[in-house]
Amino acid sequence: MKKVTLFLLPIIGSLIIVSCKSKKPVSIAKQEGQIEILTPFESKEYQTDAENFRAVESGRSPDLSTAKQIATQNARSLMAANVNAKVKKVASNFTKQQTVGNPQEFANDFTSQSLEVVNEELSNTHQIGQKTFQDPSDKSYTVWIALEANKKSIFEKLDSKISADKKLKLDYDKQKFQQIFEAEMKELAEERK
Repeated sequence: MKKVTLFLLPIIGSLIIVSCKSKKPVSIAKQEGQIEILTPFESKEYQTDAENFRAVESGRSPDLSTAKQIATQNARSLMAANVNAKVKKVASNFTKQQTVGNPQEFANDFTSQSLEVVNEELSNTHQIGQKTFQDPSDKSYTVWIALEANKKSIFEKLDSKISADKKLKLDYDKQKFQQIFEAEMKELAEERK
């Protein structure tokens, strides 16, 4: 009996130690059988900041040049949407802070001029990154494009366009507009941190 007890004691002790040991947490991706995908151009230098609007998008096609065109168009569309949203917000804040004759008419005209400038400026964006991948299964291409547009250039064109419009010029205060524009760009940069 003593021999059996002495023989079983180490085994029982091992089982107690193993059962009390905490388990390492398993990542959610491993638990669900998913694979994490890393998207190109996610680092800080490819995100909109106080100086530049930036956009990153992809395009997929069996043809490499078509994939590049799709990626470029997608990135420009994203940038246009982001710039337009910011310009509309600036116009709205500007009309709230200024005494203008007809605030709604001013905001509409201002937004209309702004959209024209944004569309012109998006043709002046420049590419700051490109990555190309080929899917081995179907030989299709995925191209990632990162574009950049300078905030100062957009502001200057916007200022020039508004200053040239006789109706808008009456209620336009360049310094106040620039101050609001700068604050919105700073806020946008803070959102990205």
